[in-house]
Amino acid sequence: MGLRIAIVNSSSFGKYFPEHIERLKALGEIARFDFPATIDGKSLAEALLGYNIIIASVKPYFSREFFQYKDHTLLIARHGIGVDNIHLPSAAEKGVVVTKVTPWVEREAVAELAVALLLDILRLTHEARRAVYKSRWAERARFVGFEIKHKTVGIIGIGNIGSRVAEILRHGFGANTIAYDPYLSPETIRSRAAEPVELDDLLQQSDIISLNASLNEGNYHMLSHREFALMKQGVFLVNTARGELIDEDALVAALETGKVAAIGMDVVEGEPIDGEHRLLKYPNVLVVPHIAAYTRESLRLMGEKVVQDVERVARGEMPEDVVVP
Repeated sequence: MGLRIAIVNSSSFGKYFPEHIERLKALGEIARFDFPATIDGKSLAEALLGYNIIIASVKPYFSREFFQYKDHTLLIARHGIGVDNIHLPSAAEKGVVVTKVTPWVEREAVAELAVALLLDILRLTHEARRAVYKSRWAERARFVGFEIKHKTVGIIGIGNIGSRVAEILRHGFGANTIAYDPYLSPETIRSRAAEPVELDDLLQQSDIISLNASLNEGNYHMLSHREFALMKQGVFLVNTARGELIDEDALVAALETGKVAAIGMDVVEGEPIDGEHRLLKYPNVLVVPHIAAYTRESLRLMGEKVVQDVERVARGEMPEDVVVP
């Protein structure tokens, strides 16, 4: 069977490392697609009929409906580590292999961006830069920030990336790191540079909160009105995980009252967003367009993993880091 490969909504795959595209061309036909994030499953399936390999970005959703209408598919290879936009039970029913990038590949890039966002919102660097460009150097006394040292940092999800965030902030900045992760033992959390706590305790104790949990059916809007009410007044938040972990209405209310001093976000529910999004009217909200994994080092390894997945399937072999089956 000849391979027909669809690269779906990934603007970075093959862009910086064209050799990845050349290797795929040796296996079959390649086409790029850019669909709206909200495209329905049937329309997505019909647009991809005949393509038996899909290289998928973080959006759109490969829903149950998609698998109902899609013809034979050998592989969906996620160009990333999250698979929350793929209905895995349906993939299993249809015999579609689903793979993801090996988590350590993105570890440094995402953790470092989390720290970069945190430093920015603590020290107001993007606002201070804007003042210089507007010839307002004399306003420098307005940009008084906070230090990380001795602050209590709560890590929600201390897996692959959260553990690196904890290491950097504890060992590099002298923060007091605590963590909530219902999937890990207290001993494992302690080995990952944080003290284990329950979620409510983390919310009450933290000066800074970093969201590093994977999205699943049980934690949608895990930070909502009740959770924000438990937080300290003037808390700083960073989210490099998934926008859907935060109830946006609750976040807006917390920004209005000053409960949240500032938030740095690499992800937003309903992304991509435009310049009219309601969060962007707040100067203490820093949003970047889901770039956490975008380092040369990370993208090279991510692309290599995806290409290897396709090459193995072409040889009739099972790839590594298989999510389904």
